[in-house]
Amino acid sequence: MLTSKQRSYLRKLAMDIPDIIFIGKDGITDEVIIQTHDAIVARELVKGKIQQNSLEEAEEAARVLADATKSEVVCTIGNKFILYKKNLKKPKIEVPSKNAKGKKSR
Repeated sequence: MLTSKQRSYLRKLAMDIPDIIFIGKDGITDEVIIQTHDAIVARELVKGKIQQNSLEEAEEAARVLADATKSEVVCTIGNKFILYKKNLKKPKIEVPSKNAKGKKSR
C-alpha cells in the first residue's frame, strides 16, 4: 500500500514518461494484460490511456490491470492512469520509505 507522499512522488515521476498502455474498443484483453505486466517488470512505473472508442472507465481499467499484474494504482486522471510495482530484483525507482519523517518543527 502506497502512502500519499509516495503516490505524489510517483505522480511527479510519471509526468515525464509517455503513455505505453492503450486500451481501445476491445477493452482489457489478455494481450493488454501481458503487455502491462511486461512493461511493469521492465519499468516499474507505467502510464496508460483509455482511447476515445473504448467503453472502459479509467478507474475500473486501472483497478483490473493492477489486480491482474499485482501492481498498485498510483492515480487516475481523466482517461489516464498510472500503475507501479517495485521490481525486487533490479529496482529502478527509489520510492521514499513509509517511515520517512517530514521536516522537524521547532
